[in-house]
Amino acid sequence: ADIPHLDVFYVDEEDHHVNPIGAKGLAELSVVGVASAVANAVYHATGKRVRELPILPEKLI
Repeated sequence: ADIPHLDVFYVDEEDHHVNPIGAKGLAELSVVGVASAVANAVYHATGKRVRELPILPEKLI
């Protein structure tokens, strides 16, 4: 892939101010770049830059 190496660090701490069991969410980080990656793929395939979601065929005409 065209991204640099990422270092992942696990921080072992509980934060009971966030919620009663002290858990923190992490899944959101994995989807941050998905929409922009798809938009760039559409641009490279069609030459049309779409800057709002959802990306529909009607927006490419």
